[in-house]
Amino acid sequence: MSLLFGTARRAAPIERRESSDPPIPPNSALSTSYARVDLHRTEASLQKVAVWSSVTLLAGTASMLPIDVYSGTGPDKRERPKPRWMNDPAGDGTGLEDWIWQLMYSWLLRGNGIGLIGERDPRMGTATQILLQHPDEVAAWKDQEGKPRYRIDGKEVPKDQVWHKRVYPVPGRLKGLSPIEHHALTIGVGIAALRFGASWFEEGAHPSAILSSDKNLDQEQATTAKQRFIAAIRGKREPVVLGAGWQYKAIQIAPGESQFLETNQFTSAECARIFGPGLAEVLGYESGGSMTYSNVESRSLHLLIYALDPWLTRLERVLTELLPRPQYVKINRNALLRTDLLTRYRAYQIAIRNRFGTPDEARELEDRPPLTPEQITQFTTLPPVGGSGASDSTSQEE
Repeated sequence: MSLLFGTARRAAPIERRESSDPPIPPNSALSTSYARVDLHRTEASLQKVAVWSSVTLLAGTASMLPIDVYSGTGPDKRERPKPRWMNDPAGDGTGLEDWIWQLMYSWLLRGNGIGLIGERDPRMGTATQILLQHPDEVAAWKDQEGKPRYRIDGKEVPKDQVWHKRVYPVPGRLKGLSPIEHHALTIGVGIAALRFGASWFEEGAHPSAILSSDKNLDQEQATTAKQRFIAAIRGKREPVVLGAGWQYKAIQIAPGESQFLETNQFTSAECARIFGPGLAEVLGYESGGSMTYSNVESRSLHLLIYALDPWLTRLERVLTELLPRPQYVKINRNALLRTDLLTRYRAYQIAIRNRFGTPDEARELEDRPPLTPEQITQFTTLPPVGGSGASDSTSQEE
């Protein structure tokens, strides 16, 4: 007869919340509580590390890149001063970086950026203060006449007071498609695997050992033997002596199996790809991938091309709509592609030699002031550059 040591698994109560959007489908029809992952709240999906990493990478990068205002193109292109409101679109003192982060957060997780318009430009009528709202607190629909209607935090708001920019538009729907809603199954499986792996040991999802006897034991004898054995080993590291006919066998399981490492790896890569086809590779979730010094620059390029650039283009269009014509917004993507020091200096040298750039422009890119007359005089006294070093490498490359 064998005695199994372990504790029963208890299912935690699940909080449900009403939503104006179509309900997120259940992840499976299984009765186990691990399949019931509630993603009605935006923050719930961030429990999956791959979702958190993807959102913070895209939102954080987009919010930190420099933003400039221009007018004209070609030879008529001129940089313009940014309007005062652009330094703090919400008008609450948190600044442009915080506002862009909130907008990206709403876009990435719910497919919609919705805010209340606090102020407008008196001449153009465009919004100059936009207070972004939590995407889960906004209901949007079309009435019988096809006119947009909005309810924010339980109160209906006139359309002219609402600023709404969506991504993943769906025909016939006012709101854009929510990536979390659409991929609830994939994200839910990843979170469920993490929960089950954690409870495997915490809640005794398996017995820790088997204590067996050659004799037939009734329920009372089995319970007594189990309690005495547990009392003998609790809090002690001394050897345990068993009588004749008794055998103790600990149940061991591979760490990879207990934590569902393969499942986590697969769902992490899938969750990252929800937000862009290149994010799984950039974050290192692809099979056999590794990040080294030599490929950091290429990964930044992959991030820009495959995942980030569409979001930056959306941001440029959104901010441009708030400016007077013909002004427009450009986000400096070069700040993301900064290379190592030697590569940058070689690029500056090639640009100056081919009359593509000037020394002052190169110094400005390195946050240095233009050369003074005294510094220029020092260069005239230097001997000509020899045939070795960086210039040789540059000549070979040319």
